[in-house]
Amino acid sequence: MKRAALATAALVLAACSASETPTDAPAEAAVDQSVEETVDAGPSVVGEEVSYEAGGVTLKGYLAYDENQDGPRPGVLVVHEWWGHNDYTRDRARQLAELGYTALAVDMYGDGKQADHPEDAQKFMMAVFNDMDAGVARFLAAKALLEEHASTDPEETAAIGYCFGGAIVLHMARTGEDLAAVAAFHAGGLETGNDAANIKGKVF
Repeated sequence: MKRAALATAALVLAACSASETPTDAPAEAAVDQSVEETVDAGPSVVGEEVSYEAGGVTLKGYLAYDENQDGPRPGVLVVHEWWGHNDYTRDRARQLAELGYTALAVDMYGDGKQADHPEDAQKFMMAVFNDMDAGVARFLAAKALLEEHASTDPEETAAIGYCFGGAIVLHMARTGEDLAAVAAFHAGGLETGNDAANIKGKVF
């Protein structure tokens, strides 16, 4: 596993780069005051700070969903780049909520830890790759939290990840985790003995 982790780190180091934090705000719904009938207000995204635990480590995530949408909907786990759980990841969760999903921006490092320099980011990332049992436990704790939320359909869970996060979601798919779909963006991949044979959902 350590050899695979080192190989993955090389791929991820080549792929990862700084991302600008999006500043786009959700557009306000336009309402024609001359129309008397009820007008659909459109998405109203709620964002919640959430804390959960795995292996004695407190993890700090961000849950986003549309409070104007009725009924359970698919859930999406959003796994951050090597920088850690940051505003970029949260923005992606909110965008998914606007599209009709419940999304959880997860924390793979613990305590919402973030890196400001590539050297720190590499250290945080390698700490997870070198102890994938702990990494898997953190992912599964986030998945359980998402699936237990009242707005989520627990039978329809997907995961997306960026760079480091992409490697994580590919690893979870290859180890047979029950995910309807995974999407990995500019990611390396942790190889496993089972590789693609155990993948249950779609991969992008």
